[in-house]
Amino acid sequence: MLLICTAVLHRDHSDFLCCLPACCVAGYFSVLAVVLKTSEESPSTDEFNRVELSCLIESISTINPRIEWKKITNNKPSYVYFDRRISGDLENRAVIREPATLVITNATRSDTAKYRCEVTAADDNKSFDEIVIDLVVRVKPVVPKCSVPKSVPFGKLAELSCVEEEGFPKSQYQWFKNSEEIPEDPKSSPKFLNSSYTLNTGTGTLRFTSVIKEDAGEYYCRAKNDAGHAQCAPQKMEVYDIDIVGIVLGVLVVVIVLLCITVGICCAYKQGYFSGQKQTGNNYKVPAKGDGVDYVRTEDEGDFRHKSSFVI
Repeated sequence: MLLICTAVLHRDHSDFLCCLPACCVAGYFSVLAVVLKTSEESPSTDEFNRVELSCLIESISTINPRIEWKKITNNKPSYVYFDRRISGDLENRAVIREPATLVITNATRSDTAKYRCEVTAADDNKSFDEIVIDLVVRVKPVVPKCSVPKSVPFGKLAELSCVEEEGFPKSQYQWFKNSEEIPEDPKSSPKFLNSSYTLNTGTGTLRFTSVIKEDAGEYYCRAKNDAGHAQCAPQKMEVYDIDIVGIVLGVLVVVIVLLCITVGICCAYKQGYFSGQKQTGNNYKVPAKGDGVDYVRTEDEGDFRHKSSFVI
């Protein structure tokens, strides 16, 4: 007696052979389960490029299975392929390549998400299977915003910053001085051995704890990720000495000038330059009357006029 050997695939993907009496040809298997696989579980592409989300049906017996694609964002699924139509934010930007592969023809940064391919086969014993694909759309960084102090006193702290927020994945940062890359550890390079700084490649901050003359130069920052890089224009930083002697002499000169002005004012008061008063019509004293002459002061005439006559 010949046996039909039926391969049955369980949900845990372990299989076993069930042999039934019948007429069969050696090596013939009747498939009773839908099985999916993918050629790439974590595909990635640059923005505006084409990318395939592979969903391959490895085994199935149902002639017209139901195929669906869902986009999962913040653990919430939404349809992008349903009832044999592209929908959602992939409409007019994606197609289905038979039997179930989703092809995005113009990927954008918003397409970065998890996608789930679901196949339902009503005529199979195991009638449902799914696979999840994690898509990453890389975005090239734009020119970063760089901040470099123009001049810093010798021995003081200086901080250089670099910020870029468009790139995906998140940008990493490099700093350059006079077109030479600054290492994370200043002790690793003879040219930066005497410098004291910390470089954070994740935030783009370059901090000098105590600048020296050798730290002067042209600085620029580069932001980079898997999609590319961009850099800002070089900016010059100068380091100058603080002239303590000059500052002290300047203060002394100011003190001497103020002291001279004060002494001059005091001398002027003693000499009476600020005590004289101008006589006016209001404080003028009327002279004593002479023989036979009366002097009368009037408001309109200002001072005095001759009023009385002589007495013979």
